[in-house]
Amino acid sequence: MKKITKSNKNIFFRGIFPLLLLLSFIFNPLKVYAEVAETEINGEIINASSEFLRDLDFETWQLVAYKSPLFQDKLILRVIGYPGNLRIDHPTDLRVESGRKEWFLDDKTLLNVELANDSRQAAAEFDLDELIKNLEKNRPLRLSLSGVFSELPVPPFVVKEWRSIN
Repeated sequence: MKKITKSNKNIFFRGIFPLLLLLSFIFNPLKVYAEVAETEINGEIINASSEFLRDLDFETWQLVAYKSPLFQDKLILRVIGYPGNLRIDHPTDLRVESGRKEWFLDDKTLLNVELANDSRQAAAEFDLDELIKNLEKNRPLRLSLSGVFSELPVPPFVVKEWRSIN
């Protein structure tokens, strides 16, 4: 009669290794890094925050925040969509909400000659300066632009980037 025994060789891979892997993620979580990098805007190389975010309809938008020499170094938010997605009547304010707070950012698109003459109409610019000056923390924000997107969530790490430019 043959004796059948279980092998203890795989106990490390079945029990201990997954536990060690789980503990490594708990004590060393994956970090989301966002950065401010040099970008060419309006023919100049400047520091800017550039992130791609999706609205609630799963459309992708690029948000670029930068200090604009055209507007006395105010912080400007450029919203860029695929050509044809951003046909709006200017000026249209960008609505920003966070909790019970609400802001309306002034449309600066037509003051930027490059954007005003762009036939694709794929970008719009807004004055982000006052909003950032009024934020004390890196809060999640919700953007809405009438006729374009109803809600575009902006996570706190993006707000942190914007605040670091100011």
